[in-house]
Amino acid sequence: MSTLPVVSTGEDVTRQVLADHPDLMVVAFRFGAVGAEGALHHHPHIQSTFVESGRFRFTVGDEQTEVAAGDSFVIPTEAVHGCVCLEPGTLIDCFTPRRDDFL
Repeated sequence: MSTLPVVSTGEDVTRQVLADHPDLMVVAFRFGAVGAEGALHHHPHIQSTFVESGRFRFTVGDEQTEVAAGDSFVIPTEAVHGCVCLEPGTLIDCFTPRRDDFL
């Protein structure tokens, strides 16, 4: 269990770093309500996302897709992406290299 702090990233959304190393970081994003958003953004890191629970509509570039518990996918470096929560749940994101801005 991570002892790192839980940080609010928006209404009904929190993030907690679960593990980190200069080359890799694992982060839990918890969405507590339908309609909670992970705002559109981009970053130089490669990101993999695993849907631990819940259901989400993701936008990556010009494409939208719905994902649910058990789904996973990769977001390339600098791709504009974000999501809307359709059913409360948790996303487990891995970043390479780590997101120093999350520490």
